[in-house]
Amino acid sequence: MRGLRLLLATAFAIFAITLPSANAQYSVLYNFDPSSAGNFVGVLAQGVDGDLYGTTNSPYSVLKFTPTGTPANLYTGTLYLPYGLTLGTDGNFYGTALDAGSVSCGTVQCGYVFKITPTGTLTVLHNFTGGTDGAWPYSPPVEGSDGNFYGTTSAGGDANACSVGPFAPGAGTVYKITPSGTLTTIHQFTSFDGCSPRSPLTLGTDGNFYGNTYSGGISAGHSCACGEVFRVTTAGKVTVLAYFDGTHGQNPIGPMVQASNGSFYGTTFSGGPSLSGNGVVFKMTPGGALTVVHDFTGAPDGSNPSNGVMQATDGDLYGTTMSGGTCSSGIGCGTIFRVTAAGVYSILYNFDGTTGLNPATAVFQHTNGDLYGATSLAGTHNFGVFYSYGLKLTPFISTLTNSGKAGQTIQILGEGLNGTTKVDFGTGSATFNVVSDTYMTAVVPLNGTTANVTVVTPTRTLVSSRVFRVIPAITSFAPPSGPVGTPVIITGTGLTQASRVTFGGIKATTFTVNSATQVTATVPSGARTGGIGILTPGGLGSSKKFSVTPVIASFSPPSGKVGTSVTINGTSFTSATKVTFDGVVSAFTVVSDIELTATVPTGAVTGKIAITTPGGTATSATNFTVTP
Repeated sequence: MRGLRLLLATAFAIFAITLPSANAQYSVLYNFDPSSAGNFVGVLAQGVDGDLYGTTNSPYSVLKFTPTGTPANLYTGTLYLPYGLTLGTDGNFYGTALDAGSVSCGTVQCGYVFKITPTGTLTVLHNFTGGTDGAWPYSPPVEGSDGNFYGTTSAGGDANACSVGPFAPGAGTVYKITPSGTLTTIHQFTSFDGCSPRSPLTLGTDGNFYGNTYSGGISAGHSCACGEVFRVTTAGKVTVLAYFDGTHGQNPIGPMVQASNGSFYGTTFSGGPSLSGNGVVFKMTPGGALTVVHDFTGAPDGSNPSNGVMQATDGDLYGTTMSGGTCSSGIGCGTIFRVTAAGVYSILYNFDGTTGLNPATAVFQHTNGDLYGATSLAGTHNFGVFYSYGLKLTPFISTLTNSGKAGQTIQILGEGLNGTTKVDFGTGSATFNVVSDTYMTAVVPLNGTTANVTVVTPTRTLVSSRVFRVIPAITSFAPPSGPVGTPVIITGTGLTQASRVTFGGIKATTFTVNSATQVTATVPSGARTGGIGILTPGGLGSSKKFSVTPVIASFSPPSGKVGTSVTINGTSFTSATKVTFDGVVSAFTVVSDIELTATVPTGAVTGKIAITTPGGTATSATNFTVTP
């Protein structure tokens, strides 16, 4: 297992191949030297100081670089087979080591999750055991909107499922871990819903996580076991969205990205519609429709991309191939590529075996606008290089979280932040605190709207790389109950962009946005007792129960003997639980929300008719006369 290295795969469909842009430039910033530090692998992260942090192989360490290539070693030790870092909102970095820890899985270790401070203090948060908690985590966990971190293991879990090795049976797990180290297994994979997840999870705009498994994924009509794409909630409910069948790719590996159009993009290490089997770049809609964007052929476009794709601020996707390209060395040296939103593929750079060979990290865009990455081979010491690729894009800001409620403090990374005069979340101006030239915080304003965050500095206006979603929140409403037609004043935050209001899931046909903190809505026909919901581009805000009270408008006939069928008209009858005639319970049938039939019961006397629902009890204005 100490020779087990993650070959992350990404691929792209050629619609056109173009030459590198004359406005871009590839630069070797540092030649890795095995006598001092290993080469970067996996996922890079930008720190609050503006430097780039990552993990290295052989020797195994945590290393950081300035954007100009000056290195600093933070930690060297037991990080055997790490795969990159995630920056948490607490300013610390989180990662995993695949073959490390205090628990053995046969002849190797089961792996662990760790936290490391920007100054190099490393804390092991959890040692995997190879049991239901999993084993061999390939990639770093990702922070969720709840402040916990979510990740996967490639083995362990369900011992009866497929296995990647004899010492840790199981198809892998999805876990949740708190910043202090409390780990909970929220899902154990089987052969049917996937086997051996090896890629970092992607936090979707819906608050769920999306990922893929390298193999497995068997169902009716899908016997390839070529891997699949899944969605998992923070509670651990897994839904398989797409199965790979070889033609649409095989063995997905590497980070996926949810692009600005809402779809997910990723790569597979092999497979594809052509006979070459060099992998694909795929697109998957949130509903699971899978299409091939680019089919790799090996030369000149590259093959077996191993490090996923990312979306840069120009809207295009960028990635690398592990091999292929125009280099004549062996199976090729690899490439840096781009895919436009229209699906046009282009080669940005062909690694040549001297200035780089076999890229080993996912492409990362720094807030200065340039791309950064590393290779595993070539360079002065034939131990890989740390490189930049200048896209000549405008510097931007990056928010550590892409959503939040009014009053929440948001961390912002960038450069040139000193002297900032204004921060806006859409149409709302925020209070802010500039901590350094590369890091600041801002509070989501009450009147903030879902849009890109802008920061005005003395030299330029910086725009966030992603849309920030202001999540609506309902804090109160009045009155607490009422019949259909009642106007209800709803108070909260982030309500400016309200596009829908519901009562118990039923859409209100009439509502008015009074301000960012207030909406007035009319209880609609058919409304049910339950929560009030307000939908905006930032998400769904919900409240506690609003009671929709029933109303009896009329009944017919006005009199009758025991056994007479009485038709009762009014509103909010759907959930009726009881009907009485002057207190005597009657048999009844709900015809619709506005009509109900009841039978005059034995023992009934002249008096009021009453209908009880979860929202309350309605009483008729007049008596029903019971005749002999």
